[in-house]
Amino acid sequence: MPATDNGAPSALDTHLNFETAAEHATAGVPVVGRLEKASDVRARLVGQLYESASHVVVCDAEIFLGMMTIEQLLAAAAGATMETLMDREAPVVAPGVDQEVAAWRAVRHGESALAVVDQRGRFVGVIPPHRVVAVLLSEHEEDLSRAGGFLKSTSMARRTSEEAVQRRFRHRLPWLLLGLGGALLAADLVGSFEAHLHMHLMLAFFIPGIVYLADAVGTQTETVVVRGLSLGVPMRRMVGRELLAGVLIGMALAAVALPFVWWRWSDPALALAVGISVIAACSTATVAAMLLPWLFDAVELDPAFGSGPLATVVQDLLSIWIYLWVATLVMT
Repeated sequence: MPATDNGAPSALDTHLNFETAAEHATAGVPVVGRLEKASDVRARLVGQLYESASHVVVCDAEIFLGMMTIEQLLAAAAGATMETLMDREAPVVAPGVDQEVAAWRAVRHGESALAVVDQRGRFVGVIPPHRVVAVLLSEHEEDLSRAGGFLKSTSMARRTSEEAVQRRFRHRLPWLLLGLGGALLAADLVGSFEAHLHMHLMLAFFIPGIVYLADAVGTQTETVVVRGLSLGVPMRRMVGRELLAGVLIGMALAAVALPFVWWRWSDPALALAVGISVIAACSTATVAAMLLPWLFDAVELDPAFGSGPLATVVQDLLSIWIYLWVATLVMT
């Protein structure tokens, strides 16, 4: 939950959640008053054992005022007061802020530690550097696991990676059988255009290329969508951009393929059929690659096993049908 524009936590941040900033904060840090002198503070720190002494917190009673690094304190003049040394704009978070949000706020402000302050401005504790690093590493591992297959947690990713051969077989085979059925259907689909292919044999030469381009564009889109969903990005924020990207990619590929096919085989009708088919196949592949991961997520199935094979079947069938249908219209 975000802080307000001036860095102070909002009222919504005060609700404690699991894996929050408060769970990583420690009050075992040097806390000093704003009028104390650097020499007095340095003398007071000698012989003291803190959980973290990387930062010194400045408070007025219980109210947080600012923070400074231990290096700044050691380098300060003996008579300098804490209020002149402290960073008044030090980033703070509320106790209920998610641990990942808190850690990234410290990174964005170039800080190795982060103060936790409640809604009334009272000092709760400091998230020390080693805990900030631990949170970043933990969240990074979780994001990688989820981005690889939109898994809900690292433990699920580990179970999927370490499951027995029998479970791997049961999880994967049904989707691959569906792919086999799609391949047989594709053969039947091509057969339905047998007469036209017999008249224009050259058309058959471009089927693998059209299918490959559709699969490649779809795979790129599916990877982006699965990663976005795993990081909490709403589908509505990705649909428009990905669809436009798919159309533009199809147009760019068609702009290269059309003149080359025309020049190489001296057949403008064939070149036009290939160009139109590339645009249409890339566009439909983008739609299929966005829709299937979203549907799998909605019904709580793992797209790592299902959406890839199913998307491939759909993209292949659509690209073959589009190509042969367009070629029939253009070359008749």
